[in-house]
Amino acid sequence: MSDPVAWDLAEKVALRISGREPFSESYHSQSLEPDFIEATARAEELVAEETGLRSLAGPARARVTDRAGWVRANVASFQRLLRPLTERLGERMGGGPLVPVGRSIAGAEVGALLGWMSTRVLGQYDLLIAETEHPEDQDIVYYVGPNVLAIEKRFGFPPREFRLWLALHEVTHRAQFTGVPWMREHFLSLVEGSLASVDPDPKRFVAALRRAVDEVRAGRNPLDEGGLVALLASPEQHVLLQKIQGLMSLLEGHGDITMNRAASEAIPSAVRFARTLRQRRNATGLARQVQKLIGLEAKLIQYEQGERFIETVEAAAGREALDLVWRGPEWLPTLPEIREPQLWLARVRAAEPAAS
Repeated sequence: MSDPVAWDLAEKVALRISGREPFSESYHSQSLEPDFIEATARAEELVAEETGLRSLAGPARARVTDRAGWVRANVASFQRLLRPLTERLGERMGGGPLVPVGRSIAGAEVGALLGWMSTRVLGQYDLLIAETEHPEDQDIVYYVGPNVLAIEKRFGFPPREFRLWLALHEVTHRAQFTGVPWMREHFLSLVEGSLASVDPDPKRFVAALRRAVDEVRAGRNPLDEGGLVALLASPEQHVLLQKIQGLMSLLEGHGDITMNRAASEAIPSAVRFARTLRQRRNATGLARQVQKLIGLEAKLIQYEQGERFIETVEAAAGREALDLVWRGPEWLPTLPEIREPQLWLARVRAAEPAAS
């Protein structure tokens, strides 16, 4: 069986596109590792105090890396995450003469995506994908050192404050996945279910392109709801994608709100950091089109919708009402409920007496 993605080529392309950030050679980089180890530990305390979520997997491990290290870690994660799909595609492809060409094209596309993202990412919590594979490289909170230094230099950010602020967001995501016992398994089941339902038929790709043309003629951007993944999704996948989008909107919004609240007293420059990074998210021109294509712009919308959902719920029913979402998958808001929080409030109010 041939893997439909040339992962070695993906890594080479990504490394070429990522380039070398001048700050990777800076003497300032020596402070990154000790600062982020300290900041990550402190962030865990602040997040636990703010949310009540405490990791069941032990203390977080911080790792400072360069762009190349981030690329290699994410190539490995992509391989593990996409394995249910790539194995099926490999069986379908067989050993025809055009298979090597297809593998190279897929590898180049994945590499271009990761290479571009490596120039922008500052921190990332590496979700446990396969616990038995290289455990020393899993459950890691990554920080891309050269990118962090470049942002600090460009905007004159106080380094120790900014590093703690970054750690708060990534540690909040770790608390969500390791402090809520069912969350990781539920999330991965949604992702795996979505990949398992993919029909590896080129005709589906042609049909998706036709739908995209129809959307454009109707005055809508076919990439607005999740990039190419959503564009190629079957009706069954759209159901799972909406569940994933609803969950990610909640988690991203919760991450931002927790970061801002936990930082309010501990980080004097937090408001400035948030304002500057929000402007950085709102890319324009070619960068924005790339974000639309890969679904990143949909992710940015998730931040905003998730924050509005949480703020609306808390205003209507108090901050303790949000704790219901951690009870189990059935208590999670759907995507329509994220957009209309009153729908979720009505549903959980009707279900709560039965649950208690």
